[in-house]
Amino acid sequence: MKDFCKLYQSQYKKAKETLDMLEKQRDQIDLNLHSNPSCSTLHKELRTVNLNIKITENEMEHAESAIIKYGSETVDETELML
Repeated sequence: MKDFCKLYQSQYKKAKETLDMLEKQRDQIDLNLHSNPSCSTLHKELRTVNLNIKITENEMEHAESAIIKYGSETVDETELML
């Protein structure tokens, strides 16, 4: 079961890194939209990034619940906070 915990901890860590990257992309798109609010391409990119953020958050929740399920004592509670 420790192997499962390590696997899900790794997935959680990668999802967190992905989430950070996606949030930076969203911030950049928001900034670009302030200068060009009617750009349909930017709006499409924003929808795509927001969808990817939601998917990544769901992946993090799944990994978190699996880590808890398999009872890892090595998980730091602050690592699991969004």
